Amino acid sequence: MNETLRQARVSALTLFVFALVATALMAGVYALTHKIVAANEQAARLAIVSQVLPAGGYDNDPARAAVTLSAADGRRLGNDGPSQVYIARLGGRMVARVFEATAPNGYAGRIRLLVGVDAQGAITGVRVVSHKETPGLGDYIDRAKSDWIDQFNGLALTRDSEWKVKKDGGRFDAMAGATVSPRAVVGAVANTLRFVAAERTKPGQWDTQPVPAREPTGARP
Repeated sequence: MNETLRQARVSALTLFVFALVATALMAGVYALTHKIVAANEQAARLAIVSQVLPAGGYDNDPARAAVTLSAADGRRLGNDGPSQVYIARLGGRMVARVFEATAPNGYAGRIRLLVGVDAQGAITGVRVVSHKETPGLGDYIDRAKSDWIDQFNGLALTRDSEWKVKKDGGRFDAMAGATVSPRAVVGAVANTLRFVAAERTKPGQWDTQPVPAREPTGARP
């Protein structure tokens, strides 16, 4: 009995050591890679910013003019906390902003977006930054897969009843049998426009910051 008990203790100790080592390795890998992953996501996001702004319609670098929304405002846009607003200016005047927004209810999880909105409240462009939607089915929300997302261009916030996919009585097309993903995106874009409409009545610092002195003045594509 003592020998059996001793072997059980040895086995338990061995399993504990293996678990401890595995946990330490996983923590180490995360510590080494999470900043790299975050940096790569940020770089991809910045590369997409210009895609949702009017070509030649601004003369600053929106990335350098970016400001940070509070955690509370970030959550109003569906994000986890503080988020960036990239501000495009022409001759020092704000002409458009690009908001980070998140649709929490994609088919396979969160869909992260960039939504460009001009000074009059109309959409200049929308792009999906990251998603986990089903390849070949729900991933047509990605501009690299189809032009579905272009139907937002030029639209402004009107009747809420229009801001739905056609299957739900709204104006937006969606692929038959794959409406969860576009439904989530439409909702997130409409939510962004509601946020902008509310903030236009009480402009904040993120909306009125002066042009940084060292920004390039050449027109951006």
